[in-house]
This record gives sequence, C-alpha cells and structure tokens, in this order.
Amino acid sequence: MMRYRLPARLLHWIMAVLVLAMIPAGLVMVQQGIARPLQDALFLFHKNTGVLLLGLVALRLVWRWRNPPPPLPATLPPAQARIAGLTHWAIYAALIALPVLGYIRVRAGGFPIETLDALGLPPLVPRSEPLADLAKSLHALAGFALAGLVLMHMGAAAYHGLIRRDGIFSRMWPPFGAGRDN
Repeated sequence: MMRYRLPARLLHWIMAVLVLAMIPAGLVMVQQGIARPLQDALFLFHKNTGVLLLGLVALRLVWRWRNPPPPLPATLPPAQARIAGLTHWAIYAALIALPVLGYIRVRAGGFPIETLDALGLPPLVPRSEPLADLAKSLHALAGFALAGLVLMHMGAAAYHGLIRRDGIFSRMWPPFGAGRDN
C-alpha cells in the first residue's frame, strides 16, 4: 500500500501534537481560579501556537494540492471513504477557522499577539467588544467541533490500525521511516 510522502507525514504529526496541546491549554486558560502566571503562560502559548498552526495548515494544504494523497484501498466501503473525506475537510476548515476567530477575538479585544507584533503586523480588525465577544463564542464552538472531529479521526485510525489492520493507518505512520511513499 502506498504511504503519504515524508513531508505530509511530518506536517500531520507536528500539527497533531500542537493541536492536542492546544485543546487542553485553551480549556484550562479560561477557567476561574487559575494562578495568573500559569494563565498568562497558557494564553501566550495558545495565541502564538495558533499563529503557527495557521501557517502550517496553509503549508499542508499547498502540499496536498501539489501532492495528492495516496489512494484508499479498494476494500474500503464507499460510505467510509466519503465519511473520511468529509471528516478530513472538516478538520481543515476548523484548523483555519479557529486561528482566524482567535485572531479576531484577541485583536478586537485589544490584546497583543506577540509573534505578529514582533513581525510588525498591525491589527487587521478594529477594537470592538461586541466583535470580540462574537469571535470568542464562535472560537469556543469551533474548538469543541475540532475536538470532536479529532476524536473521530483518532477512533477511525485506531479502528483501521488495531482492528481491521487494512493498511490505512500505516499510510501515515510512522512519521519517519522507510516505506513505499506516494
């Protein structure tokens, strides 16, 4: 079975680690009673990692456009193939929406994004509490949607890797290593 090429596998697993770190950081940083230094560190991590993830998802989409994924096995039922495709594109949509909404929330709220500020990029949205509140709500909803999609994706990967053993999981695993790449 053909595998994803090394750059696609590396981008996938780097982003997976970052997303899996962002979800709990995002949940904890907004809780009441968190020590201020920890909360500040989580906000810094979450905002700036969001910027990094947006860049990585853009790079990943360009890579995917120029290097289509290997074909799914013919033994995969068509309904599963459609669900997998829809889930992947929904994850991409969430990975774009979340940093954009986070950016709007932070900038409309009048807060810094240290990475972008260091690059000298000015805010692209006006300061507006109603806009910040709307973006905050949509960011939270998109975050929960992404968490659900990630759980579905991980469950499907486990199903194919541990139960069916049909080669689908090994298209992306291991992140490094030899194999017949697409």
